[in-house]
Amino acid sequence: MPWQELRITADSTHAEALSDALFDLGALSVSIEDAAAGTDQEKPIFGEPGEPVEQLWEKSIVVALLEADADAALMATAAANTVRIAPPPFTVSVVEEQDWVRLTQSQFDPIPISSRLWITPTWHECPDSSAISIQLDPGLAFGTGSHPTTRLCLKWLDAHIKGGETVLDYGCGSGILAIAAKKLGAGKTDGVDIDPQAMIASRQNAEQNQVSVDFYLPDQEPQGQYDVVVANILTNPLKALAPLLSGKVRAGGRLALSGILEEQAEEVMAIYGQWFNFAPAVAEEGWVCLSGVKM
Repeated sequence: MPWQELRITADSTHAEALSDALFDLGALSVSIEDAAAGTDQEKPIFGEPGEPVEQLWEKSIVVALLEADADAALMATAAANTVRIAPPPFTVSVVEEQDWVRLTQSQFDPIPISSRLWITPTWHECPDSSAISIQLDPGLAFGTGSHPTTRLCLKWLDAHIKGGETVLDYGCGSGILAIAAKKLGAGKTDGVDIDPQAMIASRQNAEQNQVSVDFYLPDQEPQGQYDVVVANILTNPLKALAPLLSGKVRAGGRLALSGILEEQAEEVMAIYGQWFNFAPAVAEEGWVCLSGVKM
């Protein structure tokens, strides 16, 4: 059965209200996109965990999926009336029925991290049978290896896990970094995240990869220090967590931080510099991984 896709042009003031109105009018799903996506005017918007995004794009596209027999033009007008604005420009197109599972799977191929480490969806074989392969599918929590911050941390772990180290993955998401550390030869490995969904995803992924990793919510995490602590979060939480994360690393141990934009690197290093000697930052696509040894 085909569907209809209604795309309404909106400004940042009205995009969310139009989205809510379309849901109330019976839209199957609604999303908001940057009207300049795919051009040199595209603008990324980043939000911190637990905090709302304060402003959308100046010019947005509200995208609604509708039933095949819905009156898309009438819904666009009704949504505008609800928000009390003049009917904005819109387009309607047909979305043909597809094998959505196969379509989604086709968008996720094995990801090479290094000469010996790959991230491989379960519906693929690892291209290198001699490599260490982390089986991971898109799911409930952040972290599939496709984002630069995750790749930076994986490369760092590949270079620094020599075997037997105790490891803490703070803000573990899907558990990918903890699982990678364990597969690379780490000893006792723990993961911590504030999201209960991350606990579910991480435990399922560890079981799928046949590794033993313990995952905790923050109020349940064990005390003590680790040889290696890695945290792929965002800059503001990393700044706030500096005393806690620094206290988790033993003297002479290593810390790796990511989720940091290049222009934020100096600020983060200045905060952690009272505890760590940092190596030069490693950058990829505007993001950095910072790593240091505890004094």
